[in-house]
Amino acid sequence: MATEVSKEKLVADLKVLVSDTEELLRATASHAGEKAAAARERMQASLAAAKVKLAEAEHALVDRTKQAAQATDQYVHEHPWPAVGIGAGIGFLLGLLIGRR
Repeated sequence: MATEVSKEKLVADLKVLVSDTEELLRATASHAGEKAAAARERMQASLAAAKVKLAEAEHALVDRTKQAAQATDQYVHEHPWPAVGIGAGIGFLLGLLIGRR
């Protein structure tokens, strides 16, 4: 579960990075010079590759999340009473933890 949260945070952080890089490229577009133009081209190529990888990672994360939800749904349909017991137990433990505050 923590891995899924960290993957979601990584995807969100990468989206921010891509957005900031695009903004930087737009801001430096007016700067002349052969080195600046070459650097911008390399950054644009790297940015395009990062966008593709980010989209792939996001799709993989969504697919795994859907698979986990389907597996949970299937388990609950096959074993409804144990699922109710597990839910009640978790609710009881959360109630105890909240009650201690």
